[in-house]
Amino acid sequence: MSLPAAASWRHQDSRTGLEVAFFHGHEGGWRINGATTAVEDGESWFVEYSIAVDADWHTRRAEISGRSAIGTRRTVLEADGGGRWRVDGVPDPRLDGCFDVDLESSSMTNTLPVHRLGLALGAAAEAPAAYVRAGDLAVERLEQRYERIGDRDFAYTAPVFAFSCVLRYDEHLLVVDYPGIAVRLP
Repeated sequence: MSLPAAASWRHQDSRTGLEVAFFHGHEGGWRINGATTAVEDGESWFVEYSIAVDADWHTRRAEISGRSAIGTRRTVLEADGGGRWRVDGVPDPRLDGCFDVDLESSSMTNTLPVHRLGLALGAAAEAPAAYVRAGDLAVERLEQRYERIGDRDFAYTAPVFAFSCVLRYDEHLLVVDYPGIAVRLP
């Protein structure tokens, strides 16, 4: 599946800000470079990322840097494609079985499991992810689930946040409407 050269999202409701991402196809996968900045609960933050996925849309590497009132941070996640991760060079068994990175700051990262899973209409799958917080870049495991309920509509749940919604995607399977979080800019 092809991707546009770039895409942008406006944060809404839960925070105010903007995200932009650039997509570069290469032999064996994609490199996605982006940045997002927002004000959330009175706190400002900025996150820049570079994510490499293989041809099967498994996250292989994510370099994330951020700045907030608590300072400047940087973290690097590396995955072997088989569900094992290293965070800043150290194995992190909490992330075993995860194939995607999910950045709290990003709507774009919700495209990764949708591409990787390739769900048929009516099918659902668990998609735990290596979740990176926006303010301090802390990494944790995030249990989540996607169910394809329409041609480009997916029911999404993240039980730890007691959150569920219907994510709407475009023809490239990039999020266009993430209720309460962001909308894609034309």
